[in-house]
Amino acid sequence: MLATQIRQKDSVFYFCAYPAEDLLDKVRFISRFYAEGAPSLPGEGAEENDEVAQFISKIESSDAAFQRQLGRAKVSAIKNFYETAVAQPPIPGTVLLFSEEKLKFDAVKPFNNVGNLQEPRGKYLIIDGQHRLAALHFFMQQRPDDAKTIAVPCVIFDGKSEDFATEMFVIINSTPTRINKSHLVDLYEKVSWAAPDKKFAARVVDHLYRGNDSPLRYKINRLGGRSKQEKWILQAELFNEIHRWALLDWKAIKKRSSWQRAAEQYYEIVRDFLRAAEKAWGEAWGNPNYMVTRPVTLKAMLRVCADLAGVDSEEGEDRVKRWARKLAPWSELARSFRQEGFYERFPAKGQVERVARVRKELARAANIERRGKSEDTEE
Repeated sequence: MLATQIRQKDSVFYFCAYPAEDLLDKVRFISRFYAEGAPSLPGEGAEENDEVAQFISKIESSDAAFQRQLGRAKVSAIKNFYETAVAQPPIPGTVLLFSEEKLKFDAVKPFNNVGNLQEPRGKYLIIDGQHRLAALHFFMQQRPDDAKTIAVPCVIFDGKSEDFATEMFVIINSTPTRINKSHLVDLYEKVSWAAPDKKFAARVVDHLYRGNDSPLRYKINRLGGRSKQEKWILQAELFNEIHRWALLDWKAIKKRSSWQRAAEQYYEIVRDFLRAAEKAWGEAWGNPNYMVTRPVTLKAMLRVCADLAGVDSEEGEDRVKRWARKLAPWSELARSFRQEGFYERFPAKGQVERVARVRKELARAANIERRGKSEDTEE
């Protein structure tokens, strides 16, 4: 395969025009999913005559993957564009591919950067362009003669670990319009350029999501509106709260010999605090008729947790009991946290202001002083 070798700083990669038919045989479609309660894939349960949905439902899924879930509507729209485009090139932008294999490149004289590139023995991962290639798959089935005239511009990265592909994916997609925040949180630890404080917060959130003893296990919403189970808080909202706390303590955290161990300890603090809070709230905890385990109150409680940990974080078997006694006055507040009339009792211009009001009320009741003097803000 004829390709152009491109060098940028320490990186070497390749550009080529891949015949559509050959390319589709060499790529592996993969979709990231979250295994909580085995949520269905976008195409699961699709009608038999909906070929796009059927295709998506059969795509390999892996919790270790970096790709978003494929969108049926998007694939269908792109396929329709391929069918109707005449003067316009159907695929004007490059598709980014990745192979862990080191591909052999033989320059063709008199050029040093143009030559024959060996194809990988295995299949490429698609860093960017999965929807376009999925649509091309159907275009190839329905109009094979037209599809065979299409050459797809591709950039190929080779000889790196899959973390490299993950990092490329995040760099390309890390804008609010292209990748949801919860997905990005999952990937922070894998990318080299992510700030250490964000990696730390992401690790704490992961413990809260996965920990067998976590009060938030199965209650963190990583899928946004697609989650089919009852959730208490979005992963991105939880991350924001843990991250703001980490920034308060970052000078001390970064001096630790292991930030991973520090993340475990912060997880244990949150775990014990929420256990104590559950005891304090009594029947209001997890009750849909109360706002106690809704995002606005959970976020406020996490800020109080950071305040309490600043003055009393001593480990031990009695920490939950000690903190439960400290938070006991919250039981008297439960009536104010009934769902009916909650927003009238805690009036605010928006979520940020309401979280601040709830935090102030919770801290006052438990006699916990607030750390820092910065305003309550939301990322």
